[in-house]
Amino acid sequence: MKREEKQAIINSLAEQFEEYSHFYLADIAELNAAHTSDLRRACFEKDIKLIVVKNTLLKRALDKSERNFEELYDVLKGSTSVMFSNIGNVPAKMLKDFRKKHDKPLLKGAFVEESIYIGDAYLDTLAALKSKEELLADLVALLRSPMQNVISALQSGSNNIHGVLKTLATREN
Repeated sequence: MKREEKQAIINSLAEQFEEYSHFYLADIAELNAAHTSDLRRACFEKDIKLIVVKNTLLKRALDKSERNFEELYDVLKGSTSVMFSNIGNVPAKMLKDFRKKHDKPLLKGAFVEESIYIGDAYLDTLAALKSKEELLADLVALLRSPMQNVISALQSGSNNIHGVLKTLATREN
């Protein structure tokens, strides 16, 4: 591979690190062609961009970023694939689901919600994280609940007031 081609790959990866807010590093070695195709299909369905890249090029692209990814450098050994996503927990959920039928891919590391996670032991933790959209939905539900109680109390109160006024109106006659 020529120097210009390597530099183009590094620049492309660096742009993707800036474009996507979350990424996972996984070991997909020893997956046969059919299983790799299944993994790519699963990534496509979940809107995850999967790229297999040389570790040296990946390290250079990480260096080029404004963020500090030095903790991830130790996991850049062997075969490494990068999964880019805009929703932090989607790749972890997809990996867990995919591993119900396969032994791989193993999670090497991840950058999710401005934090770095190293090792496959964090897969369950990452899958359990709520995305920004899920947290906002929970917040809206929490805020909406007391308002609904007040509205229903006011509505039931208006029925009571209406009943009292009707009774008073019939008494005067």
